[in-house]
Amino acid sequence: MSRILDQRILLLVISFSVSLQSTKVLSEWKKCGDPECEKAMSRVQAITDYLGPDCRYLNFKAGEEITVYSKLSRENENLWTGSKGKDFGYFPRDAVKVEEVLIGEEVEVLTKETDFLCLHEDKYTFE
Repeated sequence: MSRILDQRILLLVISFSVSLQSTKVLSEWKKCGDPECEKAMSRVQAITDYLGPDCRYLNFKAGEEITVYSKLSRENENLWTGSKGKDFGYFPRDAVKVEEVLIGEEVEVLTKETDFLCLHEDKYTFE
């Protein structure tokens, strides 16, 4: 009986740590094409396949086109955010090459908590 209880506690701890990781703030700052981060910054092409660690990340295959809307800055400059079709999320900048720059100047703004939530079928996932 205590063995089953120990296993359930372990599963609960693992589940909780995964939940915390997927709501973690990845950076306090980001760079965008406008203060609201609505304007597309660039169009990039994937140079490698990428599978993100959780639902906040954009998965893609080499050759796919991605529209970039923001780039994390200061603490975590390697992650950009963008969309491919109706999918949206973070991805490493070294997994893509820039095809076309769509803005003249980047604006640095504070991130929001909502920047780091998972989106599934037009609904926020709170963990």
